[in-house]
Amino acid sequence: MYGVVTRNGSELDLPEFDRGFYEVKDVTGRATEPVPNAANAVSCFGDTAAVEADSDLAPVDDEGRPATQDRPYFDWAYVDPTHEGYRDRLLDLVAECGAVAPDVRLDDVGFPRDEYCHCDRCDAAFAASPHEDRAAWRASVLTEFVAAAADRIPGRTSLALHPDPYPGHLFERSGLDLEALTPHVDEFVVPLYDVEYGTTYWLESLARGFRSRLATLAAEFSVELYAVDVDVDALVHAAEVAEAYAANVYFGYDASRAAAAVRRKRADGREGVTHRPEPDPDASGESDSEPESDRPR
Repeated sequence: MYGVVTRNGSELDLPEFDRGFYEVKDVTGRATEPVPNAANAVSCFGDTAAVEADSDLAPVDDEGRPATQDRPYFDWAYVDPTHEGYRDRLLDLVAECGAVAPDVRLDDVGFPRDEYCHCDRCDAAFAASPHEDRAAWRASVLTEFVAAAADRIPGRTSLALHPDPYPGHLFERSGLDLEALTPHVDEFVVPLYDVEYGTTYWLESLARGFRSRLATLAAEFSVELYAVDVDVDALVHAAEVAEAYAANVYFGYDASRAAAAVRRKRADGREGVTHRPEPDPDASGESDSEPESDRPR
């Protein structure tokens, strides 16, 4: 199955795609109304605008440094998943999406990195929890959030993952316990983005790693490719690699280029038919001209 991820509603009905994801809220904080003809996608704990408006939302490490866009390693600002007010607003948005279209995708679910969060709110919540290990407590916070979100989604729940299949890394980095999350999730989506796809050995390694990591879980595994300004031939090849391991391949943020890649891939996959002339019983056997069957076509 091929799909598109887009911010443009007009691109959702392109015939090349079997499925569309419409970005209702992105990591900048930009938000729009959900649409009925797509799986609406919500960036959950990535929200630069919200953190700029209220710095108390940002998670902090054990030295008090916030996970904001102006710091190294962060392309956007993060929101602390334990902030109840923000979490409640987020669940209301998920419910709104589910009321418009049954399928919803949850993006940017997780703590920003291993060392977050050590704010007073998180310290108090961890101390009051039954967990002795802070990593296990973080995972319980996110599993509870995804379960609450899935309860508000009448159709399929898709969850995007950071592209690191190594055992234990998603748990340590983001606080995601895949085994605990699977009962609430129908599909794990892994964005494997590159601006060229000039080489694909790394794409194959990551896709294969995720297939192995998720093999015993009930949820589907899908790969999302970046399509903006990528050469169509390179995008076709990347899709061929991805679909060898994933159930679905999605293309992000350049629907026209992605549609061209899907058309070319489907055309290349069709088996051609070669028509050859019947042998002439009166032919003498030798000819100075090139035989018809050997001419290039």
